[in-house]
Amino acid sequence: MAKDARPGQELWIEWDGSGYSFQNSDSVVYYTVEHIDIENELVKRALASALQRDGVCDGLGDAFKAVDKGIVSSGWAGVLEADFELIACDELGESDYGDILENIQPVTWVEIDK
Repeated sequence: MAKDARPGQELWIEWDGSGYSFQNSDSVVYYTVEHIDIENELVKRALASALQRDGVCDGLGDAFKAVDKGIVSSGWAGVLEADFELIACDELGESDYGDILENIQPVTWVEIDK
C-alpha cells in the first residue's frame, strides 16, 4: 500500500452521502477514498483517532474496540452532475436509483455501532 499524502485527520470522514445501506440504524458510518485494508495498523489508528476526535467514542481504547467490531465494506461513490454529495454506486457509476454518476471513486466504508 502506497503512503497516503492526506493528513491523518482527513483520511476518515463521517459518511453524509446517500445510497449506502446501513446494517444497523443506530450506527455511524465513516469512509475513506480508496479500497484499503482496515487491518493495516496505520489505517486503523487513523480511524480510531477520528472516532475519538468526533466524540463517537470516549477514548482511544474504546475507539480501537469499535473499529475491530465495525462492518467494513468497499464499493464506489460518485456525484450527480454538479452536486457535491457523494452517492454510493456500482463501479460503472450507476446508483441504486438508476442515476449515472460522475467522478467515480473507490471507497471503503466502516459502520460503527454507537
